[in-house]
Amino acid sequence: MNDVPASIWRNPTHFLAFGFGSGAAPFAPGTFGTLVGVLLYLLLQHLHWTSYLLVVLVAFVIGIQICGRTAKDIGVHDHGGIVWDEIVGYWVAMFAAPKGWIWVLIGFVLFRLFDIAKPWPIAKIDRSAPGGLGIMLDDLLAGVYAAIGLQLTVYLLGTG
Repeated sequence: MNDVPASIWRNPTHFLAFGFGSGAAPFAPGTFGTLVGVLLYLLLQHLHWTSYLLVVLVAFVIGIQICGRTAKDIGVHDHGGIVWDEIVGYWVAMFAAPKGWIWVLIGFVLFRLFDIAKPWPIAKIDRSAPGGLGIMLDDLLAGVYAAIGLQLTVYLLGTG
């Protein structure tokens, strides 16, 4: 794993970008960051869909700033420990998801699969989009793919 900069523990922007410190995990920081996203989602899931989308939008815009600033400060474009994008990406995956732990788990698995596999155009965006927008955008798309997969699963199982 890449070295974790000590600044994440003393710089609030870096601390947020590193998912409240979850990105400092010694292995699979993206998975640990997504788990933080799950915990926060449990607080957000009861919001009306418009409020939920507003929270996600604000978190995305904030993420562009904090991830871009952190990447610039530490000198690594998309350090593996920067996981704010995974948190927001998971929230995108869970938009309009049915309530229940099975859906939280399915959303988690689908999001991690799309985030890791990076199907077209996610990989292209991941390689080419600059700064904080680039860091956030690939996970936003992974979240959209996961949301589609989750909703298809709901439809095919006739549940939700």
